[in-house]
Amino acid sequence: MEIEALEAILMDDFKEIDPSESGVSTTNRCFQITLSPQEDDLDASNYTPVQLALIFSHTEKYPDEPPLLNVKSIRGIKTDDLNMLQEKLGREQIIIPHGEPVTTETFLAWRERFEAELALERAKLMPESALTAPKDKRLTGRQWFESGRAAAVIFCFVPHHIVISLGFALCFSTCSTIILYF
Repeated sequence: MEIEALEAILMDDFKEIDPSESGVSTTNRCFQITLSPQEDDLDASNYTPVQLALIFSHTEKYPDEPPLLNVKSIRGIKTDDLNMLQEKLGREQIIIPHGEPVTTETFLAWRERFEAELALERAKLMPESALTAPKDKRLTGRQWFESGRAAAVIFCFVPHHIVISLGFALCFSTCSTIILYF
């Protein structure tokens, strides 16, 4: 199924090759992906100065074991560069994600800080007289909204993300949107 997906995506740049041509010590099926630099104008008639073949074959224990890999110069790649690519091909890569992982504890700490910031913003938007006025003289929510001083805060809940926007609407078909006026 993976091979069919690669054929559909890569089309002419993907083909099955004979294991004896692969440079990989296996009798299993071998495949070649042709890699070429992509030009800005995407004109296929242009001459490509370099091309590389990435050759792979699945082992008997695939997917528990990585595939066998090899690189071959089709056109214009020096032997030194090819050897360097071959060395890097077998090396494991450690990818360090940037940012802080979201856990329950970090989310709760963030939410506490966010709610404190939101309360400060609300206090800044309200006139001083509204904060100190007796309860019977305070504006109702409707009066506050109709006075034009209200700012809309939109919370958009997407799994693992919270998008917040001040003063304009967000439209996502995959989330539920709550609009609060204050």
